[in-house]
Amino acid sequence: MINLFMVIDKIKIFVERLKKINIIIELSSNYPWIYIDRINSKSVTEKFRAEYGFTLAFMPIRKNQELEFTNIKEIFKLIRKYCE
Repeated sequence: MINLFMVIDKIKIFVERLKKINIIIELSSNYPWIYIDRINSKSVTEKFRAEYGFTLAFMPIRKNQELEFTNIKEIFKLIRKYCE
């Protein structure tokens, strides 16, 4: 069984750390994708590893998998772009 609480904790830690440096991100999900919808109230229009939005991470599909962030370098490049 997938431990959903561990997945939620990882996402929550990421969002809270950004919040400490005054970056507010809003996320949405369509299993197994987790998308970044807004950064500091600006709608994200880029697409990354999905047809419908910028994918932050993939939810685990199998029992022993963990949450996988897509590409931290690309994620922070996007965040910097929307924080200017």
